[in-house]
Amino acid sequence: MISDKKIKTLIEEKLNQKVKSFTPLSGGCISNAYKIKSTEGSDYFLKFNPSACNDMFVKEANGLNELAKANAVRVPKVLSFSEDIILLEFILTGNKNKNFFEEFGRGFAEMHKFTSEAFGFYEDNYIGSNPQKNIPGENEKNSWINFYFNKRILYQFQLAEKLGNSTSELRKLVSRLEEKIEEILGDGDEKPSLLHGDLWGGNYMVDETGSAVLIDPAVFYGNREADLGMTKLFGGFSLEFYESYNESFPLKDGSDYRENIYKLYHVLNHLNLFGGAYYSQAISLIKFYI
Repeated sequence: MISDKKIKTLIEEKLNQKVKSFTPLSGGCISNAYKIKSTEGSDYFLKFNPSACNDMFVKEANGLNELAKANAVRVPKVLSFSEDIILLEFILTGNKNKNFFEEFGRGFAEMHKFTSEAFGFYEDNYIGSNPQKNIPGENEKNSWINFYFNKRILYQFQLAEKLGNSTSELRKLVSRLEEKIEEILGDGDEKPSLLHGDLWGGNYMVDETGSAVLIDPAVFYGNREADLGMTKLFGGFSLEFYESYNESFPLKDGSDYRENIYKLYHVLNHLNLFGGAYYSQAISLIKFYI
């Protein structure tokens, strides 16, 4: 339990303050979340999971710190982390301000203007609880087509094969998709953008000023359409979000056509996380192009 003396001592050492209380918070599906109040009156946010993948919190902390470099959309400040915990600033939740989605769209566009020289990231991380492969091969560093197919679609397909979530139908369709991937993605000549990597309605919060805060990232550098495709998979973003984004950083022609290829990665990941309920959706997304 979180009240265990060892955990309390660990937190107190990291904060250099005495812990007054732990309050469980709802919403976490992988780890336990708590509000910590110190005897000095400060509040902190803690995620704790002794059974988590050994480096999950390390990768989350590195992702949040990477997003913070863009200074575009607020992210929680990382105070400390280890294999078992991640300790963040506690952000009070509020209600969306009048121009919430317009501001969020502009901020998200600004974040995507923060770029790298190569696709991928300096380390692999996680998409949900599944591994996300980010370290590019030589033919992937400067080729979005190669990176995206190999490290996103092909990796998830191979995982589906390993987990028994694949079929001969899926096998044939992925093979045909590989033959068409250059035609689908086009030249992909934009510089690699800083991506949240897993932005859906549950991975942003509203702070005390009514503005957006990005949480639970799966960070890498890639084509920004991949981030926007994920936002459309489960909804939660208004038309104003996309209009504001496009005014700030116009998308290339054909982005609507490419939307389903970017949804496919996340649907395959959900197939591998949760099983067959996502199978037919994955098949439908591939058949859109075949």
